[in-house]
Amino acid sequence: MSNYDIKDPKYAEGGRRRIEWAEREMPVLRQIRERFAKERPLEGVRVSACLHVTAETANLMRTLQAGGADVVLTASNPLSTQDDVAASLVTHFELPVYAIKGEDNVTYYKHLHAALEHKPQITMDDGADLVSTMHKERRDLIPNVIGSMEETTTGVIRMRAMAADGELMFPVVAVNDAMTKHFFDNRYGTGQSTIDGIVRATNILLAGKTFVVAGYGWCGRGLAMRARGLGANVVVTEIDPLKALEAVLDGYRVMPMIEAAKIGDFFVTLTGDLNVVDRHHFEVMKDGAIVANSGHFNVEINIPALEEMAVSKRLVRPFVDQYEMKDGRQIHILGEGRLINLAAAEGHPASVMDMSFANQALATEYIYLHGHELEKKVYSVPEEIDREIARLKLEAMKINIDTLTAEQERYLNSWQEGT
Repeated sequence: MSNYDIKDPKYAEGGRRRIEWAEREMPVLRQIRERFAKERPLEGVRVSACLHVTAETANLMRTLQAGGADVVLTASNPLSTQDDVAASLVTHFELPVYAIKGEDNVTYYKHLHAALEHKPQITMDDGADLVSTMHKERRDLIPNVIGSMEETTTGVIRMRAMAADGELMFPVVAVNDAMTKHFFDNRYGTGQSTIDGIVRATNILLAGKTFVVAGYGWCGRGLAMRARGLGANVVVTEIDPLKALEAVLDGYRVMPMIEAAKIGDFFVTLTGDLNVVDRHHFEVMKDGAIVANSGHFNVEINIPALEEMAVSKRLVRPFVDQYEMKDGRQIHILGEGRLINLAAAEGHPASVMDMSFANQALATEYIYLHGHELEKKVYSVPEEIDREIARLKLEAMKINIDTLTAEQERYLNSWQEGT
């Protein structure tokens, strides 16, 4: 193969071991791959995927390949690529990959365009960069596209904005909105992997520290829960009164970020918006404050403002930039403000990505079969797919649940019977 751009093919054997290890925790996707291999429902369809290049993603790519798809993979974040996994996909699975950990912005977009040169009929996004780039710069490709999948909250927001403006030119399935994605992946996956990234980067004890969580969506809920479990004093900041109220009733302190900035030891943003931690927050932070992001893009922390405010900057540990302020305070930014769970750790555990990527695989099949019938808007994952993934996951975990009796079904569907 010559159509790829990775760090070094010699890393391939380590990547294969990592892929095999992840596969052990992905029984649902494995069952789908077995069916795909028999039925070949994606025979010949060109798929361009812009996702985090991890061992879990590799197993999704293998599943699409087993279904007959012609797949190309590019990174959805410059710091999230596992170079050994990229090497294994190219070497062992002959799958074109365009991804190098730490690539600059120019290389990142060059790789996006390489994935678009595949002339995809189906695209798969984690942050909507592939779809938005196609709509801005490669509109000639749009007539080929049957539909797309979007995996993140940030990307779904972007896709819905495009649809609202009448700019979306094909249907998109919001994989992120599936219950078996956001309810488990966002909460349990983000919660654990974000803590993992922070601890790997800093090796600082969380117990007894004040830990500020910006945003109480599913990702924020999961992170707050895990930080409290490690003994941190958790503070939540929110702009939504319902979510703020939920955080209060869940036992957390809730306050504006400007107040939290004065007392926090750790700050993590998970909102999908920009400048959540801004100049006026840096002005009042304690000496030694640690700031990280677990939202998709690195705009949640106003790093350009911090660069202007600081008198010096140095790398004190891998993924830890120390900024010294004029008054001698030091503020630390983790992972360049990018996804800390992927920059400094390995992303979500395979067990939760099993469900997320099962959604991706089955949504790809759904789009291929039904995309021509759909309007140019954002769709939820069909409920029957969501429930089937949950059923398969329980089955793989050897957990049985009750079923309704005929009498119970009649009662639930009846209005005549009461007290």
